[in-house]
Amino acid sequence: MMSYAIKMIEVECDDGVHDFPEGISAGEAIKEIYGKKSGAIAALVNDEEKDLSHSLEKNCVIEIIKDDSDEGLYIMRHSCAHLLAQAVTELFPEAKPTIGPPIEHGFYYDFFMNPINEDDLKNIEKRMKELVKKNIRIKREEYDNKALRKMFSDNSFKMEIMDEKIGHDVGSSAYRQGGFVDLCRGPHVESTAKLRWFKLTSTSQAYWRADANRDPLVRIYGMCYASKHDLKERERQLAEAEKRDHKKIGKEMNLYMINELIGKGLPVWLPNGEILKSEIERFAVETENTYGYERVTTPVLGKQQLFETSGHLPHYAESMYPPMEMDDGTYYLKAMNCPMHHLIYRNKKRSYRELPLRIAEYGTVYRNELSGTLAGLLRVRMLSMNDAHIYCTLEQVAQEFVNNIQMVQDYYSAFGFDDYRFRLSLWDPENTDKYIDQPKNWENTQNHLRKILDDSNVKYEECIGEAAFYGPKVDIQFTTLLGREESMSTIQLDFAAKERFGLSFMDESGTENNEVFVIHRAPLSTHERFVAFLTEHWAGNFPTWLSPIQAQIITISEKHNDYGAKLENKLKNASIRVKADYSDHTIGKKIRMHRKMRPAYMIIIGDEESQNNTVSIRARNGNQKNGMPVEEFIAKLTSENSSRKKKLELI
Repeated sequence: MMSYAIKMIEVECDDGVHDFPEGISAGEAIKEIYGKKSGAIAALVNDEEKDLSHSLEKNCVIEIIKDDSDEGLYIMRHSCAHLLAQAVTELFPEAKPTIGPPIEHGFYYDFFMNPINEDDLKNIEKRMKELVKKNIRIKREEYDNKALRKMFSDNSFKMEIMDEKIGHDVGSSAYRQGGFVDLCRGPHVESTAKLRWFKLTSTSQAYWRADANRDPLVRIYGMCYASKHDLKERERQLAEAEKRDHKKIGKEMNLYMINELIGKGLPVWLPNGEILKSEIERFAVETENTYGYERVTTPVLGKQQLFETSGHLPHYAESMYPPMEMDDGTYYLKAMNCPMHHLIYRNKKRSYRELPLRIAEYGTVYRNELSGTLAGLLRVRMLSMNDAHIYCTLEQVAQEFVNNIQMVQDYYSAFGFDDYRFRLSLWDPENTDKYIDQPKNWENTQNHLRKILDDSNVKYEECIGEAAFYGPKVDIQFTTLLGREESMSTIQLDFAAKERFGLSFMDESGTENNEVFVIHRAPLSTHERFVAFLTEHWAGNFPTWLSPIQAQIITISEKHNDYGAKLENKLKNASIRVKADYSDHTIGKKIRMHRKMRPAYMIIIGDEESQNNTVSIRARNGNQKNGMPVEEFIAKLTSENSSRKKKLELI
């Protein structure tokens, strides 16, 4: 008999080189090297992510991808999306899976199917858990083009994906778990048993290819983690976020409303919300005055030619409302203020002595957001912006950027924000359709901003593909209560406006100079978005200077109402925002009723207070003081308000 020698390969890992027979799987090799409790759910083979079932056919370098690593969580969440799709197609055979990507903290999958309710969601999750217990093996399979198209012939969505991403002359991989197969490049976990710690969270409407003119889809969201502890921590985080949800608090405090008769994404500021918004604006106007800004007001719509000149129609048309045909031309609701500010600059000849010119506006702009993306105040169709544009020379750009960074830090300190990061947002040279295609200008301006940040000792990260279409920018990033990163403020450098609008100035020699750079900045985002963040940050318990109700008068009985009314007038005359409750409810019920409105201070009026011209104060932070003279109370509250203290300090 003939015998054949087993061919060996060398597998290098962090503890050295190991010899294994050719064809051993990555999972088997990892088990031999690291033991059964390695925590591996996939492997990095020669820097490529592979399933644990991947066959090692030649010498290679291998690394473990653990379940709790960023890469591991991505794979688990992608696998969980497939698990969701399997459960949905088993429970709803008519459903057509489309795409199901992993996202931060979890995953989603879009289905062409009838809308589902909360009971359906619970049943889907129950089925997913049953599939986990079955420990179904997840297998990678390779198919040629003909086989793939036969396999997914009844799913037009998958066919479209294949047409776009695969073509007609090549095959691809798919992953099978039980009777469910999905087109995917992987990798995935070994079996459904690896997906224990997940939870479905919500459903929403979506559209195929994010196009409202195409098929409506049902999107199902879920979260997935490597351990029970991490899942529970996320659930705790979500519960806390729910308590702080600006939509819930906004309703309790009567800050704003959205009425279907007006339209989705069009918030109406109620009196309490208007107070909050106005106080923010007043603070911003005061701040901008100290930084040398001049205020203007521009129309809410403009001609088509204006937005063609600015470049917004070619690059931003999807976010703008449809055109309006008028007797003198085509008009658009403005989605931004900058084109009109450029014309203000160009309205007269400018001298170098006027630069930098800082133009600010609290203008309202309109953006055509899809209805399914709208969320309270965080994403709306009408936006009130504390917008401004600075016109300056290249030599002045650095100082203006530094000033704006300082302005942002001043704002955030006043509002009690301390957990934020700076991001340098760059263009993507591989995706020039999104941007003005001037590589040299991009390189120069991006390097300029890098130097400014470096010279200012500002720590920052770089992010490719997040620039504005006309130039790079510095974004200030927040982490929300849900752990989601959001941009709050932005400072943008525009190198294109000078050419598009013919911006220039007369320099010291009397020569016309067209090197006018524009800085776009919005340090407080939009009022809507900022109020949402502010509400959730403070859980509605705003500092006194922002509180819609600074003092809530509560009388113990009817006989104390006259004194309460006199006190109310005194506080109003002192410009203190005060409300009074003269109803015949019990004192306990009054306190419970008004607690939801979150006044900075409750003023309790009884016999002793009425007789002695004093007040008993119950602060929102739980502190209490009785018998304070009225004039002392007014003086302390006025001081706390005018100094914009972040904490209640009256008692």
